Amino acid sequence: MNGPLDIGLDTLIEDTVRVQRQLGAGLQTLQSLGDTDFGATPREEVWRDGKTVLYRFRGEGTPTGNAPLLICYALVNRPYMVDLQADRSLVRNLLALGEDVYVIDWGYPDRSDRFLTLEDYIERFLGGAVDHLCERFGIDAVDLLGVCQGGAFSLCYAALHPDRVRNLITMVTPVDFHTPDNMLANWTRELDVDLFVDTLGNVPADMMNLCYLTLKPWRLFVQKYVGLVDILDNRKAVEDFLRMEKWIFDSPDQAGEAFRQFIKQFYQGNGFVRGGIVIGEQEVHLGMVEMPVLNIYAEQDHLVPPSASRPLRDLVGSEDYQELSFRGGHIGIYVSGRAQKEVPAAIHDWLRARSG
Repeated sequence: MNGPLDIGLDTLIEDTVRVQRQLGAGLQTLQSLGDTDFGATPREEVWRDGKTVLYRFRGEGTPTGNAPLLICYALVNRPYMVDLQADRSLVRNLLALGEDVYVIDWGYPDRSDRFLTLEDYIERFLGGAVDHLCERFGIDAVDLLGVCQGGAFSLCYAALHPDRVRNLITMVTPVDFHTPDNMLANWTRELDVDLFVDTLGNVPADMMNLCYLTLKPWRLFVQKYVGLVDILDNRKAVEDFLRMEKWIFDSPDQAGEAFRQFIKQFYQGNGFVRGGIVIGEQEVHLGMVEMPVLNIYAEQDHLVPPSASRPLRDLVGSEDYQELSFRGGHIGIYVSGRAQKEVPAAIHDWLRARSG
């Protein structure tokens, strides 16, 4: 008697022939591909401090907002995820809706950046970008959108300088670092970060990537590459796959001192919840975040689970706090088809309702 998992000889032969055909087509596809590019939107450098660059992105129309929108990305990956390609671009869609979009690019730290601190990143670089925009537009405050670790930086900056942030948006941003389902936070809880940084100096990007990949080893080491076989005869799908792979592995090293401080104060100390985050000589109190806040999180996020993001509601001092949950993962919130339709429009509508 055949069981439910029995595979007949004819089916096996058909599958074998199909895979051989796809592999053959895939070889032709791969040979015809050039270097996979990224970025869909024209941009220009408008400000620089060391390796940190502020870019303005240009859409086809004239911006209609009352303030520039500054996007602050994480340190651990490159910010072009928000403008990956024409049909997967948060930036492009925001520009089409009338936003005036700027993105901070932290660059690639080297040994000369070993002793950069969180104060450098938050006060000097992020604060410098905000000051430049305020001076350029003759305004007192900007709209600030922080992504992941960049959201944590944005919360710190907004708490320390509430007069410089008109509206604050956080996307997939960790706030409570001690929730049980936050595997990454649990891994770092017992890390001897002093020994780690004193030994390595800057933290190698390859080591960071390996850590993230092992959070979902089957999916990220095996399944997605097995699935690649099914699209090898589709040139556009292969280009999309390679573009994403390029972003995943195009990660900067982490400046050692800033890494030490972030792990101690955020991951181990859970400073947003318990207190104790100090930037320079100033302690961060989220109760000082009194401007309107929109907190966007992904329901299937394995890096920043919703339980780590939602506690922001009870910590900020704002009376105008809203949440947006997105059905997807940590990366899907920028690049999935659903995200392109939902997320930029939600951000734009929320900002316009507060444009007065």
